[in-house]
Amino acid sequence: MAAAVIKKFFIASMFMWIAPLAILYGFNHNLLPGSSNLSPHAMTLVSGFVAVISVNIVIAFYIYMAMKEPVDKHEPDPKFLADAKASVSKPTGEASTSSESSKKRE
Repeated sequence: MAAAVIKKFFIASMFMWIAPLAILYGFNHNLLPGSSNLSPHAMTLVSGFVAVISVNIVIAFYIYMAMKEPVDKHEPDPKFLADAKASVSKPTGEASTSSESSKKRE
């Protein structure tokens, strides 16, 4: 499961680099239709805008894929929960002494 998540993250990260660079390259080398008719100033603005939009599309797609991930209910450790509830119910002065005593145990 973790390997699939890392793989999706890696692929999305690669597209976040590749898509805008490919768009900027395409505009600067007149590979995209209509880009040769633009002035240099307009070409810079349009290529930058389209590159930013492409990154946002990749992010939105990654969020969509993350939302489709199966959700496994994680049950916290019962000992941890008991210790957390005990530490919350203690007065402030006792909490610092318990942390000192736990450091001594280690």
